[in-house]
Order: sequence, then structure tokens, then C-alpha cells
Amino acid sequence: MKDLEYYTKKNYRIEIIRDEGGEGYVAQYPELKGCITCAGSIEKAVANLEDAKREWLAAALEDGYSIPEPDSDERYSGQFKLRIPKALHRALAEESKREGISMNQYCVYLLSRNLPETPSVRPPSVTSAHYLEQQA
Repeated sequence: MKDLEYYTKKNYRIEIIRDEGGEGYVAQYPELKGCITCAGSIEKAVANLEDAKREWLAAALEDGYSIPEPDSDERYSGQFKLRIPKALHRALAEESKREGISMNQYCVYLLSRNLPETPSVRPPSVTSAHYLEQQA
């Protein structure tokens, strides 16, 4: 049986954003719906979030709520099939040839430059254990 200690040791992804008022930070675990907190500094927001995580997990276990496992990049292969019009396929092939790169590399470039934050540019997601280890 999975208990509180099992889940508290799991490395759930943390999202930290600046508060809209610019006075502090909002931190949350996206996989744990509603597990969110805020503070005046990133460090305090992460510390508060660890407390919130423990309380959220305890309440979920007590109420019999299904607790998700942390998401990981392991479930993504890095490949997907995309059907596109022939004219677009030709345009991509011709442009990638002009650039001197494979069409695959060219499409990755086009996709990544149009995302708000691309995985190829930003560091891997911060996990709670990793962040706290870095602060120690």
C-alpha cells in the first residue's frame, strides 16, 4: 500500500511563476491539482510548497483520492507522426535543403522557435528534491 512517505519522496515537477503584482512568487505542483502556494521569494515559495504537498497528500490519502504518479520524459519517445498537405511537405523539404539541414532538423527548429518555452532551450524541470539539494 502506498502511504504518505511513498508519495512525499516522489519528485513531482514544480512550476514557479512571478506573481502578477510582481511582489512575490506562486509555486505549484501541476500534477497535484490545487497544490499551490505563494511567497515573497523563490526559496520561501518552494519551502511552503513542500509543506503544502505534504498536507495535500495527507488529505488525498484520507479522502481516498487517487494520487497521480509524477510525470516524466520517459513516456515520450521524441517521435510522432504528422500528416501534412503535399504542398507543405514539398515546401519544407525545399527549404531544409536550402538551409543545408535535414527536414527533420528544420521542422524541429520551426516548432521550437514557436513555443513559449522550448525544452531544447530551457533546463529540465526543477524537481522538489533537486531544488532543495541545490539550496543546502
